Amino acid sequence: MANGRVCAKILIVDDEINIRSVLTRELNDDFTECVASHSPFEALNKIRNEEFSLLISDIMMPGMSGMELLRCVRRRDPEIAVIMITGMADVKTAVDSLRMGASDFITKPFDLPTIHRAVHRALERRQLIIENRFYRQELEKNIRERTAELNGALSEIEECYKITLEALVSALDAREHETHAHSQRVREFALALARQLGLEGDELTHVGRGALLHDVGKIGVPDSILLKPGKLSHQEWVEMKRHPQTGYEILQNIKFLSPAAEIVLCHQERWDGKGYPNSLRGKDVPLGARIFAIVDTLDAMTSDRPYREALSFDATMAEIKRCAGTQFDPQIVDCFFSIPPQVWFDIYDTINQTRQSDEYSDLLCRA
Repeated sequence: MANGRVCAKILIVDDEINIRSVLTRELNDDFTECVASHSPFEALNKIRNEEFSLLISDIMMPGMSGMELLRCVRRRDPEIAVIMITGMADVKTAVDSLRMGASDFITKPFDLPTIHRAVHRALERRQLIIENRFYRQELEKNIRERTAELNGALSEIEECYKITLEALVSALDAREHETHAHSQRVREFALALARQLGLEGDELTHVGRGALLHDVGKIGVPDSILLKPGKLSHQEWVEMKRHPQTGYEILQNIKFLSPAAEIVLCHQERWDGKGYPNSLRGKDVPLGARIFAIVDTLDAMTSDRPYREALSFDATMAEIKRCAGTQFDPQIVDCFFSIPPQVWFDIYDTINQTRQSDEYSDLLCRA
């Protein structure tokens, strides 16, 4: 670089030695270095081994035309500036060369001031193209970095949401003294069944959240009803049946939980329409709620409750099969039974062990 101006290397290609000599002499200065070549083939060899800012080429040359040279050079280096020179004032050739990426088109005989102006314009244009590329690359780099930072922040927020929800649900499960980790287990059960059904992405996320939060509405149910060891009275049962609606009202205005709120509202609906709160029937019951109904039964029947002891896994499987087509969507029941029993045992053990670990306690404390 000299006086703040970038030095340029110019390749001059012409089969006439006089033209090469004149251009080389006129354009060589403190800011440019000229290299002359008598043929396009020699020019291509030079371009393979050296980097040039500008190519000045005659069009009519033996062996390979300047247009063919232009095509080859632009494929190799799209940013090189090119000025085409010809002794024939052919408008079509001029237009074609410009379409192929030439910066300028000059006819012979030419005057040197015209050449100097054309060279100056071509090099300025090339510099702008290079600066634009660097700017674009830097912008893309910044966008990638900011996107990574944003994704990281969103992941942290999502993790905070997850921990907060876990803490809330753990508090609710702890309130029902015999149902510790019930919500965490049914979430994992529901996710396993949803994956078997082919759900993925956001659908899977919503099913998991709906299963985890299904009983959030029980926050409004008095302990005298929630923990009653015997049969509920009619009025107590009416009170208990309000919890899906209460849970829905808690969650529906939280944007990222609104899809899960639909599952919370419908988690006590039945395939045969005999559920509550809205007596929905068949596929009017959201898919997530139909998935949940089966895995909730799996966990509820195999867990101790205030009003009864846990049932065996075999008895639970038999009950789920018996209720296909009445309480449960029969197609989802078929999918449920396509999953090996060991999967359910493994989920059960993993959740219970995690809950009992110091790591789980630390997780809740951080929330």
